[in-house]
Amino acid sequence: MDRRLISAGWRYPKKGALARNFQGAGVEELSKQARSRNAARIQDRLIDELIGICRGVIAGGYVDEQEAIFIGQWIEQHREIADRWPVNLVYARLTEMLKDGVLSGNERKELLTTLKDLTGESSLFQEANRATTLPVDKPAPKVEYKGKSFCMTGRFVFGTLLECEETVAEMGGLVVQSPGQDTDYLVIGELSSPDWVHTTFGRSIERGVELQEQGFGIRILSEEHWVNSLG
Repeated sequence: MDRRLISAGWRYPKKGALARNFQGAGVEELSKQARSRNAARIQDRLIDELIGICRGVIAGGYVDEQEAIFIGQWIEQHREIADRWPVNLVYARLTEMLKDGVLSGNERKELLTTLKDLTGESSLFQEANRATTLPVDKPAPKVEYKGKSFCMTGRFVFGTLLECEETVAEMGGLVVQSPGQDTDYLVIGELSSPDWVHTTFGRSIERGVELQEQGFGIRILSEEHWVNSLG
């Protein structure tokens, strides 16, 4: 050993000390990963529970004001999933519907339709029917609005096509009816069929894919990613 190190008081670490240090760091990292996985599993179970609640609510083919309030309060009591898709969307719509303290007839019908879409045979929770099976960009890109053009296509959980387009405009984006060479984003509704080629909106998706293959900068987004970009 270098005498200068000895004179400076340096000593070999005790046998196994470095291993213990590295092992400790590894255990801590694994513990963090385990906690993260456990938290994700708990959140997934809560979302499943909410889906079950919604199925029970719509079983009678009618959603009343008290049931809507109950769903909203349940979400508020489980804040850990309040920002998870599609809980964040359901909660935002319930808040908007109930802000005047009354659930109107049209709002009841709209809420019933939304909950049916979320939990029925065409549910976005059934993987085969989600827009993730469609040709969306992976990884999902950052979404900007000011001066950017958007084409919305398919069926949206967020609301009607007009409501989606109005939201884009409010964020500073421009809405186009069909994708073109200058279009920045094509957004596909989560309730769009995986058999999109055979649907009325399939041409818009097909055109978006063609534009990408031709080297144009259009990005194809799922509704989930678009909604999350709204902040």
